[in-house]
Amino acid sequence: MNYLERINELLKPVSDLEFTVLDLFAGCGGLSLGFESVGFQTVGYEMDIKATETYNRNLKGKCFAEKLTEQTTYKDFFDVVIGGPPCQPFSVGGHQKGIDDERNGFPSFINAIKQIKPKIWLFENVRGMLYSNKWYLDEVIETLQNEGYFIEYKLLNAVNYGVPQNRERVFVIGHKGKFDFPKPENKKITVVEAIGDLIETIQDEGKILTASMDRYVANYEKASSCINPRDLHLHKPARTLTCRNIAAPTGDMQRVKLKDGRRRRISIREAARLQSFPDWFEFIGTETQQYYQIGNAVPPLLAWHIANSIKNYLFNDFEPQEFVKKQSQPYQISLFQ
Repeated sequence: MNYLERINELLKPVSDLEFTVLDLFAGCGGLSLGFESVGFQTVGYEMDIKATETYNRNLKGKCFAEKLTEQTTYKDFFDVVIGGPPCQPFSVGGHQKGIDDERNGFPSFINAIKQIKPKIWLFENVRGMLYSNKWYLDEVIETLQNEGYFIEYKLLNAVNYGVPQNRERVFVIGHKGKFDFPKPENKKITVVEAIGDLIETIQDEGKILTASMDRYVANYEKASSCINPRDLHLHKPARTLTCRNIAAPTGDMQRVKLKDGRRRRISIREAARLQSFPDWFEFIGTETQQYYQIGNAVPPLLAWHIANSIKNYLFNDFEPQEFVKKQSQPYQISLFQ
């Protein structure tokens, strides 16, 4: 099964398990798609209206357009709570205001865990939380540990889980014992496997780089001491897709080189495939809004791997009494996989 067959067939909402998942800061549903494909039933919360519409257009679960706060209440129990608290406060691409940033979603996430007390939970965030903002990650973990969870985290690169993109994110898991992170795959998927059939067939003159844009890019790469042009290299995985480098014609934009020598910004569908969204997945909103939904998402194929690990935990390894034996130990750290 090639890459396109895999994402188009494997990543289909099934939701045939009794286990329920609450997805906080759900975006367009990248995490939820991975979980629904494994069989979980999902409910999402997302403040962005168009991202919420995209979620509801494609997934079985219902996503509510609501801004989460520390006062948000949840009427139902969920077996699993997942989410991606806004990462701008901790991203090297932002201002790194951290805890003082009004977009900090961690207090809302902690509120949900304290209310619901799920069997297992996870959140993902940018790798910057391991460095300049490590102190805050420690505080979040200590707070959630006090709720009775054994906590582990790993820095996962999506490229090791079938996604054609180097994308590192921190995944923090709170459980009651015997959870195993998914094992990496052996094969890395390349750009040509993901979008090779689209590069020469997409006709969008509006995305072709002009001569002045080419000069701007050349000057940018020279100033940033870039040895090789930052075009997408067909026989390698892509570099990290961000909202900025796919939504706007910047010096760092994601772009492909055509056979005639011209270069073109990547399309919505190309960006979606590089994030492992299936071709049937439809994004709602303006082009910029769609790019932002893609750039902010957790790659669904990586989410599928994680969801399988959580499914195995709930079916086979969920033994809450084991936490009593382990609660005196510090949380476990494994940085690279």
